[in-house]
Amino acid sequence: MNVVKVTTKDQLQEAYKIRTEVFVEEQNVPIEEEIDQHEQEAIHFVLYNQTKAVGAGRLRFVDGYGKIERICVSKEARGTGAGRQLMKAIEETAQLEGATKAKLNAQIQAQDFYHKLGYETVSGEFLDAGIPHVTMIKPLK
Repeated sequence: MNVVKVTTKDQLQEAYKIRTEVFVEEQNVPIEEEIDQHEQEAIHFVLYNQTKAVGAGRLRFVDGYGKIERICVSKEARGTGAGRQLMKAIEETAQLEGATKAKLNAQIQAQDFYHKLGYETVSGEFLDAGIPHVTMIKPLK
């Protein structure tokens, strides 16, 4: 598997397709909440298994943090290390762009995954798109 920083319209459409599959179809997030006003300013990523897109995420820079958002992996690629690989690539890009810390809002069921990657929970539980989340941060070396 390999992670690609989006540079073409086709790659961006593949990122949106995975996000729609996971967040809109599986988790019932309204499409107008999933595809939002921050798409243009974000750096997008797609994770490929050979030529098939199986994961996506985006990165923005907010309040001194590399803010990691919209991390998702298709059902068939879950449990394979795909999410770890996607996160590593996004964190490396954040560092290259000068960020010294990363921040994300994790769905409660994904909190353990992010803890294993070195993230620390820094908020109480809150709802985002009707799904319980917590804010997590990690220093980037």
